[in-house]
Amino acid sequence: MDLFTRLFGDLLAFVYHCFDRIVIHGYLTGLSRPEHVVHFFREVGGAPVISKEILSERTHRYQSWVEAFARNHGIPIEWAEKGVRKEDFVLRWQRRMVRKNAYGVYFILKSMELGPTFRISAPKYPTQDPNYRIIAHQRSRFTHYYFYIRDQTLGPIVMRIGSFLPFQATYYLNGHSFIEHQLKAANVDFRKDDNAFLAVGDVAALQAAADKLSPEIIRKRLDYWTFILGPKFSAKERRQVKLSRSYAISQVEYCFNFVFKRNFPIHKLFERSCELGLWRLTAHKIAEVFGTRLRRNHRGKLFTLIDQVEHGHHVFRAYFRNAVLRQYEKFSMFLRNELCSNNLYDFGLKKGLDHLDEVRHRFQTIISRFAGFQAQWLNVHTDFPLLQSIALPITVGAVRHPGIKIQDTRIIRLLEVLLHAGTQVGGWTAREIHNAILTTFDLSADAYGLNQLRYDLRKLKAHGLLERDGARYAYRLTRKGVQIALLLLFFHKRLCGPLANSRFHHRPNPQHRPDSHLELAYHRADKAIEKIVDLLAAA
Repeated sequence: MDLFTRLFGDLLAFVYHCFDRIVIHGYLTGLSRPEHVVHFFREVGGAPVISKEILSERTHRYQSWVEAFARNHGIPIEWAEKGVRKEDFVLRWQRRMVRKNAYGVYFILKSMELGPTFRISAPKYPTQDPNYRIIAHQRSRFTHYYFYIRDQTLGPIVMRIGSFLPFQATYYLNGHSFIEHQLKAANVDFRKDDNAFLAVGDVAALQAAADKLSPEIIRKRLDYWTFILGPKFSAKERRQVKLSRSYAISQVEYCFNFVFKRNFPIHKLFERSCELGLWRLTAHKIAEVFGTRLRRNHRGKLFTLIDQVEHGHHVFRAYFRNAVLRQYEKFSMFLRNELCSNNLYDFGLKKGLDHLDEVRHRFQTIISRFAGFQAQWLNVHTDFPLLQSIALPITVGAVRHPGIKIQDTRIIRLLEVLLHAGTQVGGWTAREIHNAILTTFDLSADAYGLNQLRYDLRKLKAHGLLERDGARYAYRLTRKGVQIALLLLFFHKRLCGPLANSRFHHRPNPQHRPDSHLELAYHRADKAIEKIVDLLAAA
């Protein structure tokens, strides 16, 4: 991260990091298991037989309370429309609350969704207790209520509660909304668009507000709204059964945000980062970024891609198990690195809300490591002594291996395939590499045979650009090999290719006015060469 800020410090306005989207599950401790349900209804409620009707009574009681609450407070309550994003549907009511500077519930949506509940069935064979019933977990489709709330501390939050026992609750909140309310309370000027701060009067106050979000603040506000909007229990039931909520993090996003002074470097920087990320973020490098060791029996996702969300808006993603590291540009001045996890066990972290600070520190380390790698990749300059050294022959033992020439087409093809094949966990065998080269470049086995490939692999290995995967005859590029491969490929694709195409395939049009500086330089070079040829002919 320090290298990234040093490289682009003159272009950056400020940098801040914070939690973005947080999804939290709330569980009723005393009603989460079948044995808890038996104790609640038989010992506390005094019901001799636990039946579907008893559970349905609790459901109808809560549904009637929600309808009465919406009617008494003048809150609109509607069924969610299929294909319509819920947040967009209630946006105008949220803006109305902002204009009034009011807080509380401003909309309730009903939705039929899958959720956890209990199944009650009679035993197949008679038992000593005639009132015995089998209670088991199941997932079924029933009504869920979405309460849209404007909170004084957390800002806009959404609370979803299932209407069937065990009344599981899910809370959706955003760290940027919390920061916004903290800055307003501190009278700090800022400009915020969507979930991003584009300008701020005091950067230190912005970061301090982001770091202030704690488990204690979140729990206090969630307990308050759960008590107000959740299912109701009598004082006797609360005394005899623990009906408080335990909170667990279901999904969490943490982001580093780079706000630039001007918009011109953003797109080029993001484009170059995506190109380098697809080539250099191999399987082992992804594991290194996430701070884990890559094993042969790896489970879950492990790849990189560039996804087009909409026209002109692309997102670079690096997947690792149940987590994804994203990078995207926004508002022409904003670059974000964001880590999202749906299972904190992938990082050796606990899901309880009390461990939110540990999540913050771990995610900061991962994103900082990713930004540091990107800075190293972007800080690439031509190393002519290195190119000269690998062009010389080298002796390993009693075998003398020739040098690697910058114009060697076979080596360039091999390095390009090895870069893209780097996502293989255990490396690629010679036969797999050979098939990939033939398929990628549309070659025949006679034009490039397997023995020729093995000769090239030995040459790369002798120069320290290639290594084997343990004792297996599977190969992958070393760190030095990746740097050399990128340097040679960029030289051929960015310089040699356009120059050769402009000289041999078509002549530049003198009336054409190129848009890019690089193409303009090509035209100037072409004119200069033509002038030299004319002078030589005249002499």
